[in-house]
Amino acid sequence: MRISPRLSPESTPSTTLHESILSSVSSVRDSLPEQYRVHFETLRQEIIDFAASHDIPSEALAKPDLLRKAAEELPTKDLERLAFLLERFEHLIVKKEPWTNKEALEYGEKYYHLEKQYTAQVTLLEKSGILKEGAILGIDDKKYPIPTLEQIAIRLFERRETLETKHDQGFTKLLLVPFGMSLDTLRETLKQFLLDYKQKNSSFDLSTNIPLWTLGEYQGADIGDSPKLVYHSQSFANEGHGGKTKTEILGGQETPGQARSDNGRMGDNGWKGWTVHLFQPSNPKDLNSKGFASIPRKGQGILQGDLTPRPPFETDKFSAEYLSLLQSSKDNLDSPYFQESGMTPEDWIMAFMTHLTETGNPMDDWRTHKEGIPYLIGAFFPSSIFVPFAYWNRDIHHVRLDREEYCTHGENFGTRSSVMI
Repeated sequence: MRISPRLSPESTPSTTLHESILSSVSSVRDSLPEQYRVHFETLRQEIIDFAASHDIPSEALAKPDLLRKAAEELPTKDLERLAFLLERFEHLIVKKEPWTNKEALEYGEKYYHLEKQYTAQVTLLEKSGILKEGAILGIDDKKYPIPTLEQIAIRLFERRETLETKHDQGFTKLLLVPFGMSLDTLRETLKQFLLDYKQKNSSFDLSTNIPLWTLGEYQGADIGDSPKLVYHSQSFANEGHGGKTKTEILGGQETPGQARSDNGRMGDNGWKGWTVHLFQPSNPKDLNSKGFASIPRKGQGILQGDLTPRPPFETDKFSAEYLSLLQSSKDNLDSPYFQESGMTPEDWIMAFMTHLTETGNPMDDWRTHKEGIPYLIGAFFPSSIFVPFAYWNRDIHHVRLDREEYCTHGENFGTRSSVMI
């Protein structure tokens, strides 16, 4: 789609379009197919927010000449973004459907079966009560819309050369994580999800008295002036760890997984408040296999990939060893772990819910002696220098969310990583 460097008379919206932007109750919106009305409101609000953040008076949105004049003061990048938003909005109104990047969508479908995966993820998020009217509520009381199928497809298409090796290694399993939500809310959601699943599946061996056991340190761990949990650290140390709090991540431009899926035209928010991952499915050689790959025990891992064969992370290492390996591999094109990141508690909760929904079996059931317990090395508690971990406890019939010293290791512990897009 061509993005005009200037708001020409041809690219300036019509009076009808202006009225659609400013009217809170729009007959134009109501004339759209129902499935596109949320998209209409999201795009409309984005235009209004853009104008407010760039000192464009609201009345300019009602008059093409005023808008064109105000836009002349914008830097080229911002001007292109405004033109991009208006073009998409006009396309939605005229064509009665969102503008799409067909090449990117076709790529996503061919290599990731993206639409099916995305639809399943959105359904789970809605049924569990996480996603409401297309957005989540963050710890900062801001609403963060879910990334669209198109955004994710474009991001995958833009990074197709970089991701070629990761795709070859089996990183094709999509996971959408509402990172901006409070961990307390997400834990409560997991608890209710387990109880609901038990009600619908009586054979599921769950303790309904304590379906989720969580160490007290997790309470309020990601909120407040001095949160106990930090994310994406470079090392496990009390000071100088390089990690950030959730508030710092949400307030900055460095949100993990932040989408620049339109070459920056959508601004700095991208899909802020969310992280979008590619994991290995239960069978990394089969794009359609359900659930997530387990953590193999020491000596039982199988190489994956032909371009750069990847040994899986097996159990029986210190959590700091896994983190150090990911850190040294992050920008190393020759490493089999290039661009991989450790899981956070938020990631694990969503992966567990997805895995149980798809397979009917709990994830990380380590008592089978075929799977390991994952250190969640994408986060840690710097004051105590403890690393989170989580698993299904088949002896007590519940999910356990706990933590361990970074300098401790055992034959049952390993880690799981993902590629954040």
